Amino acid sequence: MKQVVLWLSIRRLAVGVLFIAVFAMAARAPADTDTWWHLQAGRVTLERGRILQSDVFSHTRYGQPWVNHSWLSQVLLYLLFHYLRYYGLGLFQALVVTLAFVFVYAQMEGDVFTRAFIVVLAAAASAVIWIARPQLISFLLTAVLCYLLYLYKWRGVNRLWLIPPLFVLWVNLHAGYVLGFMVLAAFVAGEVFNNLLSRLAPGEDPVVPWRGVGLVVLVSILSFLCLLLNPNTTRMWMYYLDTVRIGVLQDFIQEWRSPDFHPLYTHPFIWLLLATLTAIGLSGRRVDGTDLALVAGFAYAGLLAGRNMGPFALVAAPVLSRHAARAIERWLKVARERGWFSPPLRTGRPLSTRLALANWLLLLLVLVAAGVKAALPWRDEFNVENERRTLPADAVEWIQREQPPGPMFNSYNWGGYLIWHLWPAYRVFVDGRTDLYGDELLEQYLDVRFAKPGFQEVFDQYGVNFVLTEAGGFTDNFLALDDGWRRAYADEIAVVYVRMNE
Repeated sequence: MKQVVLWLSIRRLAVGVLFIAVFAMAARAPADTDTWWHLQAGRVTLERGRILQSDVFSHTRYGQPWVNHSWLSQVLLYLLFHYLRYYGLGLFQALVVTLAFVFVYAQMEGDVFTRAFIVVLAAAASAVIWIARPQLISFLLTAVLCYLLYLYKWRGVNRLWLIPPLFVLWVNLHAGYVLGFMVLAAFVAGEVFNNLLSRLAPGEDPVVPWRGVGLVVLVSILSFLCLLLNPNTTRMWMYYLDTVRIGVLQDFIQEWRSPDFHPLYTHPFIWLLLATLTAIGLSGRRVDGTDLALVAGFAYAGLLAGRNMGPFALVAAPVLSRHAARAIERWLKVARERGWFSPPLRTGRPLSTRLALANWLLLLLVLVAAGVKAALPWRDEFNVENERRTLPADAVEWIQREQPPGPMFNSYNWGGYLIWHLWPAYRVFVDGRTDLYGDELLEQYLDVRFAKPGFQEVFDQYGVNFVLTEAGGFTDNFLALDDGWRRAYADEIAVVYVRMNE
């Protein structure tokens, strides 16, 4: 019994507190508007017993082929929500984030307190993408892939055979598998650079030999071929390119736009990037080619699109730790030589039973605090009230009660929420599946949203009979002046206009 009690040293306590803190950071309201259409797709997949591969949720693209790349994630999310409601989505979100940083922590160097500080910084930098959606699984799998390559390069442990099966799973969970190929490309480029540079000036970090680089290339090719093992087969080879070519994404969709660094929640990305560059400069340790390629490549991607800030945090944290540990070591050595600090105390002595019990008590208190923190944002009442403050929940109830004749026009940001609450009675005009709608329809949507000249022609083209849009927006203000439309419902968030009978 005494050995069990003494097991929880200060450092182990610090690690436990760290990951409880990360879990607590990720324990927040789990659903955004896109979560809802994923849930509905998961439900329909289970009820019909087959994967959705054509659109059933919109009237503008009904029946057209749809590359449903996240079908497996959708089933998982729906089952969690069906049986556990928001607690299921919240646990999914918090556990996936925490597990991702477990893999990040395993790649880091330095003492536990330095690593803990860096993990918290990286967590804050990546928090902008934490939501119960399939893209969060790509966040986790990126960390797993980085860990497998870390084992191969830094520990000499070959687990590369796991990478192709990882991509088979990944391509059925989310199209973010492209992040994995970015990691593989950076690894190969970095190790080619290391091999060339080592001929001129050998460094202290391990270099994967040419044969090993060739093996990683072979594994990458095999992983690319494994992308065929999904319901969409060859479509997934180029799917990601088809998505990023949609011009409206960068112009209108926030997560695909370059980040706005004025809000405070985006600042940790800047702090992490600057801290990494500073540590590299101060460590006196030559930067490894793979580390350089990963940080540069993912920083570039993060500056282009806000959704890439999370993966940047995953690859930057281990690099920062390697150089921060060396910089701190050098500084402490100089400080001791100058008599600023006493020599470090001897460690490894067993803890007293009283101190060990105190550590356990502290860990228990932290666990309780994290549980209390998670309980509020996962309660049904909290989430329903939050939806009433931010989404057209009351307008949806009015539509369900009054049943105005469709088809409807709706705000893009509300499309997923409407798919969950109004389908199949009503199909949406547009929702977050930008790859399905393409530039043409999304530009038509924007014409209506900003009430550009002739925007009513879009309503005529698609036979729209009622409009659900933001209160006080351009569409609201212009339809209020149009005799062909009647405002049938209004609150502080949403308005509904019904076409007048001619």
